[in-house]
Amino acid sequence: MADLFDNPMELMGFEFVEFASPQPGVLQPVFEAMGFTKVAKHRSKNVTLYRQGDINFIVNEEPRSAAAYFAAEHGPSPCGMAFRVKDSHRAYARALELGAQPMEIPTGPMELRLPAIKGIGGAPLYLIDRFEEGKSIYDIDFEFIEGVDRHPVGHGFKVIDHLTHNVYRGRMAFWADFYERLFNFREIRYFDIKGEYTGLTSKAMTAPDGMIRIPLNEESAKGSGQIEEYLMAFNGEGIQHIALLSENLLDSVDRLAQAGVPLMKAPPDAYYRMLEERLPNHGEDPAQLQARGILLDGTTEDGSRRLLLQIFSGTVFGPVFFEFIQRKGDYREGFGEGNFKALFQSLERDQIERGVLQAEPS
Repeated sequence: MADLFDNPMELMGFEFVEFASPQPGVLQPVFEAMGFTKVAKHRSKNVTLYRQGDINFIVNEEPRSAAAYFAAEHGPSPCGMAFRVKDSHRAYARALELGAQPMEIPTGPMELRLPAIKGIGGAPLYLIDRFEEGKSIYDIDFEFIEGVDRHPVGHGFKVIDHLTHNVYRGRMAFWADFYERLFNFREIRYFDIKGEYTGLTSKAMTAPDGMIRIPLNEESAKGSGQIEEYLMAFNGEGIQHIALLSENLLDSVDRLAQAGVPLMKAPPDAYYRMLEERLPNHGEDPAQLQARGILLDGTTEDGSRRLLLQIFSGTVFGPVFFEFIQRKGDYREGFGEGNFKALFQSLERDQIERGVLQAEPS
């Protein structure tokens, strides 16, 4: 994909998301149910690579590591992420010149040093320039498991489409500036979602390569809503959810359901009855979408069909969940904002049912 705008760090997409848990055996069953396979083990550390398509999830169980300290504070969670860059040393030096805080990740003998800066919630943001097949960080620091496909198809998810950050109220501008200043991200969407009792604002940031997308969410002035609940449960700012991209979401969702992955409850029948009014001639089968609880957004203006199909998992560890999506008709920019209000209000209802949010008397 051609650069959308100047790409001074020469970004080229997500490389991996790193996970840790204070208790062993929490993360692996979740990833396996979502279609990931354990494909490699680190040569000298208690670190495992799970993969599906070109999605890399690293489970770090190394004691007294940055990941272990992060998990002790936040529980089972995404504890780091990596961007692909053309030249990691140049990108790292530039980041430090622009005010990024360095993070020292201890390495063993004959092991790659992965440059990292302090990211969301204090988690490392790695800069990786070794990702070509046969020359990647995994080929050097890991041992692939014999007889296991190195790029398993799993449930059909290909890449990380985006991941979100939940931040404290008033901190959205700080993190927007962080990504703009260091990586030349740009804001491509801004949402102000109001529920009946709470609300949130979301600033969707996209990198120059068009492949790294990070929406930032903060609680509205009303307070006591979903973002605040996340911040309390997570014990700070962090990655709220990770979106995985499929080329056949209906089939992928069927596989998720068969594997027992908890999925969001389907919206009311009226949502599907109103699809044709909201997206005329969208061409999708509402009955098939409704049977799986899949949401539909996008645009059908000027006879074109640029669509986003999406569904969310339940929270799978702590307040963290996953999103599963499909983009049709070269629809790269949207995040399902047409669905956000309906989804937000359904989550608000769930908060009321669980007693987290008190409904105001009518």
